[in-house]
Amino acid sequence: VQLQASGGGLVQPGGSLRLSCAGSGIDFNFYVMGWYRQAPGKQRELVAAFTSGGGTIYADHVKGRFTISRDNAKNTVYLQMNSLKPEDTAVYYCHGRGVREYWGQGTLVTVSS
Repeated sequence: VQLQASGGGLVQPGGSLRLSCAGSGIDFNFYVMGWYRQAPGKQRELVAAFTSGGGTIYADHVKGRFTISRDNAKNTVYLQMNSLKPEDTAVYYCHGRGVREYWGQGTLVTVSS
């Protein structure tokens, strides 16, 4: 099983990025998928995720700016990030929870002028 995250990079405050998480060896239809992030010196935290009921949840500090979406046919989950702030700087991880739990390798997002 592999979760391959991509799309990170350097962006100026107020800019946008779209992260992608492509899964291999795993069927996203049977997993609750989400995005977490870990900033330097801080614990990993939930950013956005799908619920087992098919809804979505977001951390308070990203509500209205980030959107999680998925394409099950492509086994891919996305995180659209708009109005980025310096405090959004972190390594972003894709996560899948089902019978087992899987983490992607992370993609670095740096928000700086």
